[in-house]
Amino acid sequence: MRTFIASIAVAVAVLLFGAGAASAQQVVRMGTEGAYPPYNFINDAGEIDGFERELGDELCRRANLNCEWVTNDWDSIIPNLVSGNYDTIVAGMSITDERDAVIDFTQEYYPADPSVYVALAGADDSVRSGVIAAQTGTIQAAYIASTSASLLEFPTSDETLAAVRRGEADAVFADNGYLEPFVRESGGELIFVGDRVSIGGGVGMGVRESDGDLKAVMDKAIAEMKSDGSLNALIVKWFADEGLTF
Repeated sequence: MRTFIASIAVAVAVLLFGAGAASAQQVVRMGTEGAYPPYNFINDAGEIDGFERELGDELCRRANLNCEWVTNDWDSIIPNLVSGNYDTIVAGMSITDERDAVIDFTQEYYPADPSVYVALAGADDSVRSGVIAAQTGTIQAAYIASTSASLLEFPTSDETLAAVRRGEADAVFADNGYLEPFVRESGGELIFVGDRVSIGGGVGMGVRESDGDLKAVMDKAIAEMKSDGSLNALIVKWFADEGLTF
């Protein structure tokens, strides 16, 4: 009897998340922040855009899923996944043991990105022991809290940069992939300070621990994109020469 019931369960999972026609009717809600370019942001048309929007749409196409996008503030993005407000997190989230204890992750779709310090021009390495801005709930905030520097937290990543420009913080600490474009386009106003710091794993899609079937089909689609080179092409499109590829 258990074998028979298990077979039915597998059949249902295939219908919901497999490559058949029925899976096209399954709606999967993709949760993102919409405020972390080039990973994700809101464009001038008021739409979710960026590397992860394009990646997510392609993963859904390959998995034959009907995916809808929603935004959520970063500091509550995991609790709202767990509570069922959406089905995935696609928001530049590094895979860590602490997060993996609460939710599950697909394989990484972006390699581990080093964290960097950025300050105003003229600053030197000593600013890293001063007041450091970081986004609340990030691996960078946790890292700064473990050092002798003073942590200044903000709900959004753009506020961390604004704090440096206003002189409220000596430097900002965040992913290189996020900060590099701002440094490049600042006209010399912003500079990197000190060495890069490796503190997190790669970026993966977060899912509820109970959604193993959804994780499996997304893992398969990510693996396909790695194999055929389309994931690397997408990374180069959005991150240019600074993008980390597989």
